[in-house]
Amino acid sequence: MSWRCSCTRHVVPAAWLPIVVSAFVLVGVAWAFARYNGLVRARKRVEEAWSGIDVQLRRRASLLPNLEEIVKGYAAHEREVFTEVARARGAFQKPGGAAEAANANETISQAFIRVFAVAENYPQLRASESFIALRNDLSEIEEKIAFARQFYNRNVLDYNTRLETYPDAIIASHFDFAPAEFFEGEPEARSEVRMTFTRQPAAENVAPPTA
Repeated sequence: MSWRCSCTRHVVPAAWLPIVVSAFVLVGVAWAFARYNGLVRARKRVEEAWSGIDVQLRRRASLLPNLEEIVKGYAAHEREVFTEVARARGAFQKPGGAAEAANANETISQAFIRVFAVAENYPQLRASESFIALRNDLSEIEEKIAFARQFYNRNVLDYNTRLETYPDAIIASHFDFAPAEFFEGEPEARSEVRMTFTRQPAAENVAPPTA
């Protein structure tokens, strides 16, 4: 007596095949859109973080002409310093990315250092209320720039890492997502222009010397 297997094969009806294929396509498209939107959000976070740096850099640069006018009241003969101030302001006005802004920022820092070095030779200038208030404002802005720089670079690191890792790298290569620039100067420049000013209480008004 022979036995026959009564197993039956379950075959997917041919009519379902287009539905199955369409489902896989839709899942793939949804996945691609999700990764794309994630990259867009990461790029927007970088841009938003950069706007925070840009605001503080412009506030810092706006202090330079005010400082120049204060110092001129006491040391109008320091023409070389004021020439450097004008050059620094011109460099900051040129458009560019984070790298160019970092270089312009270093130029501004050098100008501030030169002006403050000149101020050291004029005790009345250093004791004036306007000079102390401006120095305190600069110290506050320097702290905000440091925090904004850290926040921006952290977002750039996250964004650039996504561009270099799969599967986001595939999406980025097809939609021209460019890496973002970090905001940092040369190590030598950073060590030279690092400024720390301790805030001082406002002094009594001291009038500039009369001619």
